[in-house]
Amino acid sequence: MINKLVIENLRHRWVRTLLCALVVGVQVMSILTLIGLSRGMLQDSANRAKGTGADIFLKPDTQGTFSFSSGQIDEKFEPFVAKQPHVAQALGVLITPVELITTISGVNVAPFEKMSGGFHFFAGGAPSAPDDIVVDNYYAQQHKLRVGSTVKLLNHAWRVSGIMRSGILGHLIVQLSSLQRLTGNATPPRVSEILVKLDDPARTTQTVDQLNALLKGNLRAISMTDLQSQFSVSNIPELRAFIGVITTLAVVVGFLVVFLSMYTAVIERTREIGILKALGAKPLTILDILVREAIVLAIAGCVIGILLSFASKALITGLMPSSLRVIDVPDWWPYAAAIALGGALLGAIYPGFKAARQDAIEALAYE
Repeated sequence: MINKLVIENLRHRWVRTLLCALVVGVQVMSILTLIGLSRGMLQDSANRAKGTGADIFLKPDTQGTFSFSSGQIDEKFEPFVAKQPHVAQALGVLITPVELITTISGVNVAPFEKMSGGFHFFAGGAPSAPDDIVVDNYYAQQHKLRVGSTVKLLNHAWRVSGIMRSGILGHLIVQLSSLQRLTGNATPPRVSEILVKLDDPARTTQTVDQLNALLKGNLRAISMTDLQSQFSVSNIPELRAFIGVITTLAVVVGFLVVFLSMYTAVIERTREIGILKALGAKPLTILDILVREAIVLAIAGCVIGILLSFASKALITGLMPSSLRVIDVPDWWPYAAAIALGGALLGAIYPGFKAARQDAIEALAYE
């Protein structure tokens, strides 16, 4: 009986019901899209690092200092590292941001193809001239590029020599010497990191320890396994804090929306509540009705939010496939639903108690 009354109440005011469920859905969608975007970007970065074929990465040993320079490693370390035991190949890479979070990578193409196993081209081929650039299929799709197109980056006109399959190093790859010259890293030649490939991957841990002892104060070695483990939301405090803030805001929004809806429902149904109490309905029954309405709104909002998260993923992927990567996060559906439900229940508490405390005679006399 109570469930039927709840459903009829929501159906009778279907516009308000739909709008409330939609706002709760937007709350759920925001959480799922944020988590999916965070994981997608980190997963994409991990896959690109793995695509280089390197076993060890050498990064600057900054020891807490900070630099705006993209090239912090003297290229002379590359032949030095290459001479170390069990090192089959060492290769410097210069990485420079060009737009939003998109970067351009400079490498010596032939050695890099040997290390990574080579590019997989949909069209064209590797850069041969100083002004040639290779773009991946996502970047080509987003910017409507084809082989022979001109791209202006870093105030320089590049000719697209090839379109490769995504997943190796970066979206944009050029000759190392060209990028060093354009970014002021040519004298002395500097790079951002050094990729190291071993003759036996089983010796990775041993070689990492040896390189860290040998290069302490200059470079820090990290294995591919450790590097990939760092591409996790739990390992990035700033990202965890950001997600926490967004989740809190989502709870507040859900609380306010349901609170307004339930409070308005109490005002609009003052006489109805009076009739129910006159017929013998207990205060807990009135509270139960409003809480059930809030739960129905939250559940409907969760379903709408999950559907909207798929739509937002398709929209982001369609508009910016090279800049932003979003993945589905079904493991977060229960968390997003719990957050929405919690906000809805909080929003229903005060209006519910207000309705339960109404005097039957005053409610029946309300106009």
